[in-house]
This record gives sequence, structure tokens and C-alpha cells, in this order.
Amino acid sequence: MSANDDLEPTFQGHPTDYSEMKIEALSIAELKAYIEHAKQEVARAEAEIASREFLRGDADALFKG
Repeated sequence: MSANDDLEPTFQGHPTDYSEMKIEALSIAELKAYIEHAKQEVARAEAEIASREFLRGDADALFKG
């Protein structure tokens, strides 16, 4: 390990494989739970987008100001 090892980037990127789940074998109750979880994930992602857009608007106003 050299002194320059700390300078190398370690970020490997965001996961992009959002493979479809095999739902054929799930029961109706499991499917309903899966749908509820998916709805919660969509809401969480939408909230994150809204937060970032709000912050971007503030930053744009600050630097254009």
C-alpha cells in the first residue's frame, strides 16, 4: 500500500440493475406486500427528487443573484 492509495477514487457508481422480481410464485398476500413496498419506495424517491430540486432552486438563486 503506497501513500497514493488514499488519493484513488473509491466510488464505484450507483447500481443500475433494477431487475424485475419474479412474482409468479408469490401468494396474493405477498403480492400485496410487494406492491405496498414498491409504493413506499416510489414515494421515497419522489421526496428525494423534490428535496434536490428545492435545493437546486436555492443554489441557482444564490449564484444568479
